[in-house]
Amino acid sequence: MNARCGTILLVEDNADDVDLTLIAFERAGLSAQVVVARDGVEALDYLFGTGAHAGRDVREQPRVVLLDLNLPRVSGHEVLQRMRADPRTREVPVVVLTSSLEERDLRESYRHFANSYVRKPVNFDEFIEVTKQLGVYWTTLNRAMAQGEVV
Repeated sequence: MNARCGTILLVEDNADDVDLTLIAFERAGLSAQVVVARDGVEALDYLFGTGAHAGRDVREQPRVVLLDLNLPRVSGHEVLQRMRADPRTREVPVVVLTSSLEERDLRESYRHFANSYVRKPVNFDEFIEVTKQLGVYWTTLNRAMAQGEVV
């Protein structure tokens, strides 16, 4: 794993969207490690070092979380709320990547301090391009704060 790129946490329950995202990252030449959580509980377990991820060093947080909203067990909105409520994950960038056209989803995402809200394109080529651009921006172009850095 390239230390500069870090880890991307992809929170997505649709297997096809997971596959397309991984293809896009590969085409972009991203060397980031991608951790896939298939529901909100898995995402929270990864972020907070619980459940299947018990013992994970939570001082090492993802470079970015790509978060679907419509997830089983715990919704994307609740994952975002819990992240922003905890000092360990409060400043981890979150990109809501969803198929939702609902204005309330957009508003609620930003109300809970999502860094970005992107609607998933339906077209295969557009999906690949948008996802590739997200990966490149958040892992190579965006300047992230160092873990534990105080502003």
